[in-house]
Amino acid sequence: MENSTYNELTITLPSSMVEFVADYVVNIFDDAIEMGEGEIIVRSQNDISYVQESVEALMMQLDNTMKVEYKMQTKANEDWIGAYQNSIEPIEVGSFYIYPSWYEGKEDKINIKIDPALAFGSGHHATTASCLSFIEKYVKPQDSVLDVGCGSGILALAANKLGAIVDLCDTDPLSVTSAKENFELNNGEFNSIWEGSVNKAQKEYDKVIANIIADVLKLISSDIKKATRKGGIILLSGILDKKESIVSKAFEDMKLIDKKLQDEWVTLVYEKI
Repeated sequence: MENSTYNELTITLPSSMVEFVADYVVNIFDDAIEMGEGEIIVRSQNDISYVQESVEALMMQLDNTMKVEYKMQTKANEDWIGAYQNSIEPIEVGSFYIYPSWYEGKEDKINIKIDPALAFGSGHHATTASCLSFIEKYVKPQDSVLDVGCGSGILALAANKLGAIVDLCDTDPLSVTSAKENFELNNGEFNSIWEGSVNKAQKEYDKVIANIIADVLKLISSDIKKATRKGGIILLSGILDKKESIVSKAFEDMKLIDKKLQDEWVTLVYEKI
């Protein structure tokens, strides 16, 4: 029997951070969330206090001076998943059209079907959009590509749609499962996928993509370089503009060939020389 009440957590934070934090939340939380202007709403019939604790830990890692407020309430039940689905719109990034399963694809676009309520990375966040535009610019048919911290698999899917041979990895088993499901949903093909990070890579790739926060990019920088062939390209994102120097210093032995700043988020493209 369905519960007559559910728990609702409202996270109030700077608007520029909403989609990034929301992407993080859906990576640890199985049900739908809702994004508004300067807020994220998490609802479940189960205990969701762990979501607040996880976001608090994330914000401390990103910037502990940022003002974030949390409000937990118990409310009468209603069809909030249906309401959430009605609020999600498809998005176009270059030739890519990213849309939830309750929409139809477009004939003149490269279609990627992703349900943002169920998967990390739906194309709406600036970092994902910037990565998609650079993937379209740099990935060629038959390129070998590794997506590090793949989340929903959207970036590897985009590369695969362009004819690349892709491998994926993520330290979160939920993300590995999600990526597999999204490849199946899109009739995509990956060569290999594993739980873990780039240090488990067993070959060098033409292109290595990592849309992860700056501190982690610094931590795994040597492994990313090792997994990239000489003359290959490294695409890095998830970098807050004020943390760009952390990443640029870690990759100063590489050649910076492209850069994009969007909504306080930096995406960097390097060539391994």
